Amino acid sequence: MLKVLKIIVLITLVSTFNANGQISKEGGKEKIKTKRKKKKKYKLPKIDLTHWKVTTPAGDGKKPKEVAPPEIFNYATNKDLIPYMYNDSVRGALVFYAYPSKATTLNTKYSRSELREQMVSGSNTKNWTFKEGGRMKGKLAIDEISRDKKGKYHKTIIMQIHGRLTNEQRDLIGEDDNNAPPILKIYWKDGKIRVKTKVLKNLNASETELLHEDAWGDDEGFTFKEKVGFKKFTLEVKVSKGKMVIVLNNNEFKVYENVHMEKWGIFENYFKAGNYFQTRDKGAFAKVRYYNLEVTH
Repeated sequence: MLKVLKIIVLITLVSTFNANGQISKEGGKEKIKTKRKKKKKYKLPKIDLTHWKVTTPAGDGKKPKEVAPPEIFNYATNKDLIPYMYNDSVRGALVFYAYPSKATTLNTKYSRSELREQMVSGSNTKNWTFKEGGRMKGKLAIDEISRDKKGKYHKTIIMQIHGRLTNEQRDLIGEDDNNAPPILKIYWKDGKIRVKTKVLKNLNASETELLHEDAWGDDEGFTFKEKVGFKKFTLEVKVSKGKMVIVLNNNEFKVYENVHMEKWGIFENYFKAGNYFQTRDKGAFAKVRYYNLEVTH
């Protein structure tokens, strides 16, 4: 009877070790190797949203949905934002999703899922001039983007510097809002990074005339040599008095230092980053991943 009990105990021990680990002998001593479950790793983007608000394609058809601090801090659970701004916890990125919707901002026909800088959290009134300077740097990638009928990828704007009229300037020229042109638009187009800026049509225009949007035209644009495709890349924008520098992957540089930059000093500005989708094609869409984004002044 005692032998039978010993056999049962031995079988039980062997079964337990087979299920939970292995027995190994080292130096005459028995060691138990247990199998440890691997913990899933979740990555988060390195983006502080304290000084950003977001505009999305959602809305009532009259204007898009905007979310500013402090509500934007809860974007991961905000029902208004989840479809358009959400975490990719595998890659550690913040994804901006956009498609052609009825909700567009003033003076444009395109929809966006895009961050707008707010120097004072929750307010649009405090902005910066070229003389005061600023720097924005981000690491990002195109996640997905649709193609047109000819099979070419659609394009999207991934970074901007937008001008803004002060209240005094607005009243001086009789405008009903503070909107001014964007001095910088950076596109993802056909897998490459393309830059567009504004140029003054009449170099002899007065300071009052400079404030009108129709005083400014588009330059010919510049395309960086490197093809980023769907890979991660870094973009940096540096602004100082009369000068703007765009840097791709710390390798290629485009410098704007001319009379147009000097004249632009009359405006206030703010940075933008995200996915400003440039098509109204039915069924089109784009997703842009931002791994990190930082701004300094």
